[in-house]
Amino acid sequence: MENQFTPAERMQIRACLLQIYRDVHLRPDRKEAKRTVAYLAMRLAAGGKLRDAFGLNRILVALQSICLAADEIGLHGKLAAAFIIFSVTDTKEQIQEAQPYCSPEEFHALQSLFNISRLEAKTESLASDNFRNLFVSQAGDMRLILLLIAWCVIVMRQIKDTGNATARNNISRLAANLFAPLAHKLGLYRLKSELEDLSLKYLEHDAYYLIKEKLSATKQARDAYIERFIGPIRQMLDDEGLRYHIKGRTKSIYSIWQKMKKQQCGFEGVYDLFAIRIILDAPLDKEKEQCWKVFSLITARYESNLKRLRDWLTVPKSNGYESLHITVLGPEKKWVEVQIRTERMDDIAEHGLAAHWRYKGLKGGAGSVDAWLADIRSALENNDESLLTERLSSKENKEKAAVYVFTPKGDVLKLPHGATLLDFAYHIHSNVGNHCISGRIDGRAASIRQRLESGSTVEVVTSAAQTPKVEWLNYVVSSHAKSKIRAAVKDLQAREGILGKELLERKLKNRKVDWDESLINQLVKKSGFKESNEFFKAVAEGKLDTGDLIDRYQDLGRREAGTAQRATARSAEEYKGTNAVPSPAHQDVLVIDRNLKGLEFQMARCCSPVYGDDVFGFVTSNGCIKIHRNNCPNAPALRERFGYRIVKARWAGKGAGKYPITLHIVGHDDLGIVNNITSVISKEEHIMLRSINIDSSDALFSGILTVMVDDTHELDKLIRKLRTIKGVKAVSRS
Repeated sequence: MENQFTPAERMQIRACLLQIYRDVHLRPDRKEAKRTVAYLAMRLAAGGKLRDAFGLNRILVALQSICLAADEIGLHGKLAAAFIIFSVTDTKEQIQEAQPYCSPEEFHALQSLFNISRLEAKTESLASDNFRNLFVSQAGDMRLILLLIAWCVIVMRQIKDTGNATARNNISRLAANLFAPLAHKLGLYRLKSELEDLSLKYLEHDAYYLIKEKLSATKQARDAYIERFIGPIRQMLDDEGLRYHIKGRTKSIYSIWQKMKKQQCGFEGVYDLFAIRIILDAPLDKEKEQCWKVFSLITARYESNLKRLRDWLTVPKSNGYESLHITVLGPEKKWVEVQIRTERMDDIAEHGLAAHWRYKGLKGGAGSVDAWLADIRSALENNDESLLTERLSSKENKEKAAVYVFTPKGDVLKLPHGATLLDFAYHIHSNVGNHCISGRIDGRAASIRQRLESGSTVEVVTSAAQTPKVEWLNYVVSSHAKSKIRAAVKDLQAREGILGKELLERKLKNRKVDWDESLINQLVKKSGFKESNEFFKAVAEGKLDTGDLIDRYQDLGRREAGTAQRATARSAEEYKGTNAVPSPAHQDVLVIDRNLKGLEFQMARCCSPVYGDDVFGFVTSNGCIKIHRNNCPNAPALRERFGYRIVKARWAGKGAGKYPITLHIVGHDDLGIVNNITSVISKEEHIMLRSINIDSSDALFSGILTVMVDDTHELDKLIRKLRTIKGVKAVSRS
């Protein structure tokens, strides 16, 4: 294995290992060290990549990252072995091969690092807060984020002369949009500024060197001005007997570039190129007092702009930053920013996590990613390993963490823990949710009830025939989705209720019966419904026979009027009309013809007869004849209880019009299955699709189709074609 390292790399590796072994917080034990070396030897012998896209030694970069994280951030916890192993591990299979060489903690860290590496390829949403939160949630252990920030700094320092410009631009965008904001959030301002400047250097080469040259050209004049400005301040502080030191700080090149873009001006238009930092050597109990004292001395000497006063002494920033900023008018009428802080505050501002300080005033709700980050940050700052372990294993943080998923376009959406594909659909748009029938998660078919995991790419499959259902409330966890489902179901029920009411009104009008609201309310209750809307919905769906309802309605009216008589059942022999139905005793047959005059007959909804089916007639109590199929589910009961009402029937010589038929179809849920079904139906010249309703569960789907057909011949042909569709397992007629 040593033959693969240059002499310079071997020396650097030894130096890094020496530093790690001297640090009691990082030092691995002998077993860990032997396991790690054994894995590296195995991986490299198997052809593992030692060099990255820039030609850098991956193991050396990992060791340098660990040392930088320890020096600059104050990293604690023995994850060095996992990070080194990850540096030469590229695939999921290799992660599994590494398990025997890792402790459980190291293997968990290795899996987390692999999950993170998969996200980095999705650069479309790098700059969003949701992507950063997803990145942190996938890491699990906050120390991995610190190691990755350090890794990014190490790599960015060494890729100036690389020949792989594409890879350099990719990692520069990663540095600017992901790792620099994370470093800022953690108070690591030195590393944050370095990442921003280096990313600008590689991505905006001309702008970077223009600003750098301008700064160099004006350095002498700037230094002279700083001396003129701080001369009187030094005198005042000395007179007060304060212990301090002063330094001028030029804004970073990246900050100047951002100001130029924001203000749409050239370099000369940025007036606050530098700031004066006064750092006091004050005891902890006198820090604020002495800072405000210096503030009063400076504002007494120079005119101040109170609109630009920033008081982070009273309420520190959420990342622990404490300082007092004031902008004053110096010599030559130039505005100068003055920062006042103590040695302790400056240590925090420069090193973030390495500073031993527990902040207050955290913003954001408990359990949020920001709060979780800040809790672990406090534990690291205070070297509190027990608190760190508690935070890392906290069930509350794991169970209540949000879920971050990608859209097909690469946007990152935040959903509550336990969110399903249906939650995702409603998050996109309520109309998408209302018509959602299934979806795909990471390219695989999924039902609307499938729970989502952070980092997944989710897409939704919709159908215009799909409608929301009450049981969907059990499939979602977000309040937004639940409210949209309730509203949609309520609206749907209201529309169906209106249709049912109109249908019943029309039937009453045909029978020349007046509508009476009080009688209708009685009919609703006697039919077993608490709400009239549910009653009318059942009428619209054909669950209630309108003929029977009208008979009961009239009976209620007679009872109200006191004229009710005991009804006697009418037999088929008593029925008279222009074309009276022959008595079954004479074995006459009713010929079903659309042009039949003086006789009211209907196709029974329970079995939906079609021209060509074997049928019979049944005389209802109001004199109407219902046409049933011989194999109707209700036929045996009708023949047994009301044999005297049965009339033989047959179709006329040819069919007339179209008949509604309900088909049940089941099969394997797959993308495009709905389109395939509707495509087959649309190609049938004599068949029309009235509605389609598809529901899926556990990779299977169940659908109900309503089609209009001319006769059984067309129906049988359609069923045969549907059964040939890939994924369809069964088609049956209800």
